[in-house]
Amino acid sequence: MEFGWINLFGAVIVVLMLIPNIIYAIRNKGEENRCENRLMNLAEQIGRYACIVLMWLPLGVWKFGFPSVGEMLLYFAGNGCLLTAYWAVYAAYLKRKTGKRALALAVIPACIFLLSGALLRHRLLAAFAVLFGISHIYVTAKNAEKA
Repeated sequence: MEFGWINLFGAVIVVLMLIPNIIYAIRNKGEENRCENRLMNLAEQIGRYACIVLMWLPLGVWKFGFPSVGEMLLYFAGNGCLLTAYWAVYAAYLKRKTGKRALALAVIPACIFLLSGALLRHRLLAAFAVLFGISHIYVTAKNAEKA
């Protein structure tokens, strides 16, 4: 299966990840980032936005696709399970904020981006997923310890 030059499934995954974040931002206006490491904050934002764009746009890749049906099924099933877990943890986090839930909410998106990058053979997405994962987990951990 090939997606052509735009991966609509990747775009849907990104939108589904953004919905709980938008809800959280609306409910928690004025909550600020307490991580003081400017480099990690910058790396987190660069990684985040690069992953969001690269999930649906194959920059550096001729076209999105899978060499086998098994990898395509793993892409859909893996991302489906990770998205379900993300939404479930987010629902629990909205009820009661804990450091473990916050860290889960940092790890799961990085896993989605990394899984997608690996299965789509999109090395640039995979690289930015690693950058995002490391920096997002660091920033989240720092915010959780200062809360």
